[in-house]
Amino acid sequence: MKDLLILTKIKDGDVKAFEQVFRLYYVPLCMYAASITGRMDIAEEIVQELFYVFWKERERLQLFHTIKSYLYGAVRNQSLQYWEHQDIRNRYRDAVLSRPDKDDTRDDPQDQIEYKELEALINRTLKKLPERRLRIFRMHRFEGKKYAEIASILSLSVKTVEAEMTKALRTLRDELEIYMKYD
Repeated sequence: MKDLLILTKIKDGDVKAFEQVFRLYYVPLCMYAASITGRMDIAEEIVQELFYVFWKERERLQLFHTIKSYLYGAVRNQSLQYWEHQDIRNRYRDAVLSRPDKDDTRDDPQDQIEYKELEALINRTLKKLPERRLRIFRMHRFEGKKYAEIASILSLSVKTVEAEMTKALRTLRDELEIYMKYD
């Protein structure tokens, strides 16, 4: 019942109620995120982003559990997403580092053809994406913007940006899987 009252105050724009929740949970959430990510700087960024979104989206926020369980669940999800992103970056880095030197492959016409085919497939797939999804994808992948930054620029929720990125990546993955089957 106490959580419902606090959440109602926060939804109504009560900064003091928000500050109370922030002060109560900020440090423990940072410690929790750091236990998952292994980095306090990343943990603080995750928790700060969470509270930013929590305040910005307060009017639409629906809690089905306690504020504490919502916050810890959100931090857990973002921390795990950080690890997934790190895993992808590491795999990409390893793939790039294990590739033969560019000078060695530049002369191989077959490699050039395959690269151009793959590049064309990716470009065709991106052109098929709905305009908003493509814009979000480009802002995130090519311009290096974070989800919250994109959400702010496009006046969307962070969850919408996440959902659009997930759909874009799924489309790319599906198209690339088809390509790889015939390789």
